[in-house]
This record gives sequence, structure tokens and C-alpha cells, in this order.
Amino acid sequence: MSASYDRIVKNVRAVRPRIAEVETCDIAIKDGVFAEIAPSIAAESAAEIIDGKGLLAFPGLVDAHMHVGIYQPLDKDAVTESRAAASGGVTTSLNYMRTGQYYLNRGGPYRAFFPEVLALSKDRFHVDYSYHLAPIAGEHIGEMEYLVREHGVTSFKIFMFYGSHGLHGRSNRQSEFLMIGDDERYDIGHFEFIMRELGRITAQVPGARDLVSLSLHCELAEILTAYTRLVESEGKLTGLHAYSAARPPHSEGLAIFIAAYLANETGCPNINLLHLSSAKAIEAALTMRDVFPHIDFRREVTVGHLLLDVDSRAAGHAKVNPPIRPRSDVERLWQAVLDGDVDWIVSDHACCSAEKKLDRQNPDDIFAAKSGFGGTEYLLSGVFSEGSRRGLPYFRIAELLSWNPARRFGLWDKGDIAVGYDADLVLLDPQERFVVRAEQSPSGQGYTPFEGQELIGRVKKTLLRGEVIFDHGELIGPPRGRFLARPYGKRMS
Repeated sequence: MSASYDRIVKNVRAVRPRIAEVETCDIAIKDGVFAEIAPSIAAESAAEIIDGKGLLAFPGLVDAHMHVGIYQPLDKDAVTESRAAASGGVTTSLNYMRTGQYYLNRGGPYRAFFPEVLALSKDRFHVDYSYHLAPIAGEHIGEMEYLVREHGVTSFKIFMFYGSHGLHGRSNRQSEFLMIGDDERYDIGHFEFIMRELGRITAQVPGARDLVSLSLHCELAEILTAYTRLVESEGKLTGLHAYSAARPPHSEGLAIFIAAYLANETGCPNINLLHLSSAKAIEAALTMRDVFPHIDFRREVTVGHLLLDVDSRAAGHAKVNPPIRPRSDVERLWQAVLDGDVDWIVSDHACCSAEKKLDRQNPDDIFAAKSGFGGTEYLLSGVFSEGSRRGLPYFRIAELLSWNPARRFGLWDKGDIAVGYDADLVLLDPQERFVVRAEQSPSGQGYTPFEGQELIGRVKKTLLRGEVIFDHGELIGPPRGRFLARPYGKRMS
């Protein structure tokens, strides 16, 4: 008698989005999808049995905000950082990419640029992956419909602070950094025309209305430049305190107001407000939701902004944009999570090696350090540990880390443990405590700003489309990740 299923994961407690009850069950997998979920499934009906040992089973995480290839070659970064993702229960990685310095270090049209990104990515990701793209040059605006139709890229990004501010601090070399012509400007006018084109696409391209969205990094360059000059000249603050003051929260709030008004003006219906870091950013985002109820705003926070504050011992290793904030802002972010005012939580993973992160001559100078750090491997454990302590229900964790980003970004067959969905699964021991040590991570970074934090809830096993890719500390098999052109899958809800 031939087996009905490829494998069965027996005796797990399934955590599903939108369902408060955690049910003990068996999960059968066939041809990469969930085939049956029941209290008990006969072992002889499968070719392989995985003993779930009563662990929590979450749907594979959709880390909707990652960066690969920013500080080291894309083909190398994809391997190591997707290994880190798999070790933390992430099964789908959505990566921001743009032209200009860093990444591929080249400009030009996306018709030439993006196929090279796909070629460098192929057969290198241990998890499924897709890309968000940023229209940097004027010519990119005219390519957006092509990217939607030909490559299934349905999400785009604006870095509002790039107008006259650099990636790591003050800069007056915008054209060189972005690799655009001297007669071009990456400014609010450019942002408006991106929004107008997205408004046109969502109105005219079949199926685009609820699929295509625009993500915004909301900080205003002029305010950052002025306050950076002020903080540096006064010399009273150092470390993360100085960097937070140099990029003050009201810059986030004002940028959100501008972005929201432009979205209303241009008919751009779907806006994602990325990595909100402060109380002022949260309040601005909620205000704009009420002012423009016809715009579908989604709000994102990062695990870094939820687990770190300006007094962290990580110091320069925790430099990121927008900055790590004071404890009062961290508490406001958590309140927004508990109130349901945050739609998803991400890592904003951007591996910056220890050799590159800090300036060797001035390691204590926060303004000389590179921006960004990795953390996708701690996304589930970090949110589970701190969220559970604060009363965040398990099913809400599944929504924040899997279901909600999958729905927003057109991954119809991801984000749930249900028949017909991709068999992406992560088994978590909710009782196991561990201390974060960078040396235990598969990432190529070599350090972590979470070093020394004790978390509860450890990932024991990760399955991608039914195949085990991480098992009790070991990565299993070659890279199996697939590029996901969106919309991906058949389900719409």
C-alpha cells in the first residue's frame, strides 16, 4: 500500500492566525502543501513521520522587510542571511532593493538591473523570496507597470530622507550616492510622481487595486541634517542617545503627514508606513488613518525597535535608520502592538559585518558607524518572548509575523496552517530559555546588538514547502528557496 502523504508532523499545538484556540493535532503534507489537519492521522498513511513533541507549530514567518546584498555581494549575502532566516523560523524573505551605491553599485533602468538581481539570487536562498523595488531615477517611474506585469513586483519604496541626507548621516552628494543625473532630484516632487503612477496602475491594471502598494521610510532629510549639525556641534550626547536626537521623532511624524497628504492627492490607495520607531510616529500614523479613511494604511515596526533602547550596551552596533529610541518610545510601540494598531513586525535585517560596522579609527563615534544590522534569526523568539510576557496572544503573533504581511504583499498561499497552503511550518519550544550569542547564528555578521539578551521560546525546526530546512541548530540541505512573482498562489483571503 503506497503512502497517501509525504510526511506527517504529529503531536503539535497549531497556532493559527484569527483563531484564538491552540489545538493539538497532526499535520499531513503532500507535494509541498498542507493536505490534512486532524486530531490524529494514521502514521502508516505517510512515508515519513516527524514527532512534534507537543511543541507550538506556527505558520512559517513572512519577514516582510529585509535587505540582502547591501554591504556584501548579493550572491554571498543571500546564502548566509537566508540561512539565518531559516534558523529563526522565517520561510519567506521580502527584500528591499534599489539602484545606486551599495547593493549592485550601479544605476540605470530596472529592465537591465532587475534581471541581474534575479540571476544573482537564483539557487542561493534557503527560504522563498521576493523583492520590493525603489524607483530612484526618473526613468524608473515609467518602468513600474512593467515590473508589476512582467516580474510580479507589486510593492515599491520611497526613502524620504535620501533627498539631502546620506545613508549613514549628513551628505551633500545626492546624485553620486543615488547614481542619478545631475539634473535629477530625489525629492518630494519625485515622490509625488511615483504615487501618481501607482494610482494610475491600481486604477487601470486588472487586479492591482488590492495588490500594489507603496512603502515609505518616513524621515525628512532637512530636519535630519539640521539636527545632526546641532547634536554634533553641541557635543553633549554620544552613542545611541546622540543618534536618536540627530534624527528626532518629529521628523518621522512630519514625513508621515506629508506622505499621507500626497497619497490622498494622487489617488495612491495602499500605503505601508515602515519601521515606525517612536510615539510621535505612531500618533501621526493613527491620525492620518482617521483623516484619510479611504487610504489603506498599514503600520510596521521592527523587532529591533521593540527589544532595544538608547541605553543598550550594543551602542554603535545598534545604529539603524530610524534610530533606536528611548524606553518611553519602546513602550508606546508595544502598546500599539497590543492595541492592534500595528499590522506586522519585521526584522529590517541588513547584515553589516563587524569589520565594516564601526569606524576603526573612531569606534565610539556613532556618526561614523554604518547603519543597519541583522536580526531575522531572532524575529520569532524576540516577539514571542517579550510579547507573551505582555499578554500578546499566540494567534496575534501568527498574524503579525505571517498572515498579515502575506495578505498585504500578495502571497496568497503563505501565512497560515490550513489545507492547500504551502507547508511552511516552524516548531517552537515555548519553555526553552536561551541567551543570544552571535557565534551561534548562521549570519555572516559576526555580532548582534541583541547579544546577551535572554529570550524564551526557541525555534527547533523549520519546514519550507514541507521540507525540513533547519533542525535543532543545523541547516539541512542545499538552498531550496524560490523567487515568488506576485500574486503568488490561488487564495485571496
